Amino acid sequence: MKCPVCTTVNLSMSDRQGVEIDYCPQCRGVWLDRGELDKLIERAQAAAPQAAVRAPAPPPQYASQQPAPQQRGYDDRFGHGREYKEHSDYRSRKKKGFLGEIFDFD
Repeated sequence: MKCPVCTTVNLSMSDRQGVEIDYCPQCRGVWLDRGELDKLIERAQAAAPQAAVRAPAPPPQYASQQPAPQQRGYDDRFGHGREYKEHSDYRSRKKKGFLGEIFDFD
């Protein structure tokens, strides 16, 4: 089957967790056969209640009021400013959910 967007590229078929997915390797478009979207919705709804069942976090236990420690002044003798700037662009990755696992074609 040809990609509806690219019109010249053949779609690749992939079976992910029992769901047949057609995708275009060029434009990365994803197409589902009839009923496949319903399967995805059912699985997503089944996975959602499991996440909501977690027990609520206990209330925080506050210690007695103590004076805050005194702040230390900035001292550039040891070059601390440079180290932190080099790593400031690192960001934590978001955990992939159920749908992220299915549509990950890399």
